[in-house]
Amino acid sequence: MWITNILIIILHILSILVPLLLSVAFMTLAERKVMASMQRRVGPNVWGFCGVLQPLLDGLKLFVKEPVLPANADQPLFVWAPMFTFIVSQIGWSVIPADQGVVLSDVNLGAMYLLSVSSLGVYGIMIAGWSSNSKYAFLGCCRSVAQMISYELPMGIILMTVCLIAGSLNISEIIACQKNIWFGIPLFPLMIMWFICCLAETNRAPFDLPEATVLAL
Repeated sequence: MWITNILIIILHILSILVPLLLSVAFMTLAERKVMASMQRRVGPNVWGFCGVLQPLLDGLKLFVKEPVLPANADQPLFVWAPMFTFIVSQIGWSVIPADQGVVLSDVNLGAMYLLSVSSLGVYGIMIAGWSSNSKYAFLGCCRSVAQMISYELPMGIILMTVCLIAGSLNISEIIACQKNIWFGIPLFPLMIMWFICCLAETNRAPFDLPEATVLAL
């Protein structure tokens, strides 16, 4: 029975991770196409119809690339840091429902869990920059960590505002409270602020300042 339970849990996890990773890959393609249009470029258009196979080939390229480990780096931490960041970025989805009753773990403190887990990603970036033993990587990670910490405060305040309106920290109950009207309509300014904070937390354009800092150095 315990083997069956473990297999069921693994299947539930894969049912969340696989669509999530695929959606991220193709949303990145959409972002590249939009940015290409803004910059009057063509963008990805070679592999597949309108470049639709580009994310799959990018993933294949990452798997076959030669791993480069700096000679002076703290190699165990240097290898473990991106793995930690990836794991932390995925486990937060365990409390986010895909549909009514379709959630891996429907905990009562789901909103607090989501905030706590999302803040742990800072440590992976900090460890990666510090363990590389490079002043340029370290300055880039300091800039990224400062940006992530700065925007976590308004994200937490916005999420707590929604929790106070719903009267619960359970994400499923918060979604159920929006049956008659979405909170994004009366809280439209907060929704715009949340979107901006999400862009800044993930270092997406136009908040890709850590990369700009490294290039300027």
